[in-house]
Amino acid sequence: MVTLGVRRWETLADSVQGVNKRRNQDWYECRGTGSDEDPLVLAVADGHGSAVHARSELGARFAVDRFVGLAARFGRAAHDCHEPGRLARLMTYARDDFPRALVHEWRQAALGHWDRNRPVVEEASREPGPEEKLVLYGTTLIGAVLTPWLFVAWQLGDGDLAVVEHDGTLRRPLAPAEEDLGDETESLCGREAWRSMRMHWAPVFEEARAPRLVVLSTDGLSKSFASADGYREFVAGLAGRLAEEGGTGVRKVLPEWLAQAARYSGDDTTLAAALRSAQDAVVDDVEQAADTGGPVDAGGPVDTEERKTET
Repeated sequence: MVTLGVRRWETLADSVQGVNKRRNQDWYECRGTGSDEDPLVLAVADGHGSAVHARSELGARFAVDRFVGLAARFGRAAHDCHEPGRLARLMTYARDDFPRALVHEWRQAALGHWDRNRPVVEEASREPGPEEKLVLYGTTLIGAVLTPWLFVAWQLGDGDLAVVEHDGTLRRPLAPAEEDLGDETESLCGREAWRSMRMHWAPVFEEARAPRLVVLSTDGLSKSFASADGYREFVAGLAGRLAEEGGTGVRKVLPEWLAQAARYSGDDTTLAAALRSAQDAVVDDVEQAADTGGPVDAGGPVDTEERKTET
């Protein structure tokens, strides 16, 4: 049986430009309260940033903007997902149709921008094809929507989704079986990009069993650690500190933590997170997990022993 009522979430987010980068290629957004009428939507995107992706900071922004609009509409449609058969239909849409719609809207936004901002070239120059134009805007994307009934997340390309469950368990439900090699990653500019989008589907049948914390981050954060264990310790420490202080204190130091991570990874580093505010949330498990390291005691991710050597 589903527990009714508006769930309140506290959000925090920030982005830091990578060392020696000309501009920040990341983009992010946190919007909504998590109610039926106003779903909470989180998204982060990481533009590829190389010369062949010269407009990727715009591609990242288009990706986040289009995701937020589609996900909010999807979340509002999920308010009656307890009706017979409704949940299965929503899952089919989220798995098959939502990625197609997102890729279509992103492509339209990128191609529309190209048409309005064509480079000055000689008349004899060949007009690039649509796929060539889209490569300029290449980006990854991670997005999530949370309602009183449902938690759904999608990911295309690298970056991380971390979830601290109601019982304190820390999961990375969209982590690939094999990590991408080097700088290679799936992209919204890829052919049939929707086929590569991964989905996490988690109906909420009882309010007290909703996730405590949802964290989305670009790969500039996880790459600043020598292993996945370092990243997990950071998230556990973040959860513990949020459980102690709430978002206000953490929000003040988050830019410093991300800046430290960016110095080690050399990449733009972005994080968007949502903390569930509920009286029945138990914090003991998370606080115990946080003792393994991370920002609770160290004051930021740079102080963990799993950190890479700075170059």
